[in-house]
Amino acid sequence: MIYFTKMHGLGNDFAVIDNIDGDVSLSTDEIRKLSNRHFGIGFDQLLMVESASSKDVDFRYVIFNADGSEVNQCGNGARCFALYVQKKNLSYKNPLSVETNAGIMILT
Repeated sequence: MIYFTKMHGLGNDFAVIDNIDGDVSLSTDEIRKLSNRHFGIGFDQLLMVESASSKDVDFRYVIFNADGSEVNQCGNGARCFALYVQKKNLSYKNPLSVETNAGIMILT
């Protein structure tokens, strides 16, 4: 069982998964199936909340498109990521620093 939260922001929809413990590993095919709007949960992007690899950073922000490809960053998704972290009581820091494939993002 994979627990997720569905979020919407500025016309995009996201599935967000808390993967801080590193329990969730999805293949490209599994992400494609999950993103399917008729047979899956449907989303534009899958956002994964993961543990940071550095003590100076709060979280790692991993983003997958509906086709299963990983992308560097998504500003609209970052808004949902920050809200998710707060609402799920993962952190109340403001601002948050998060690792992405494009570098460190500071989310306020």
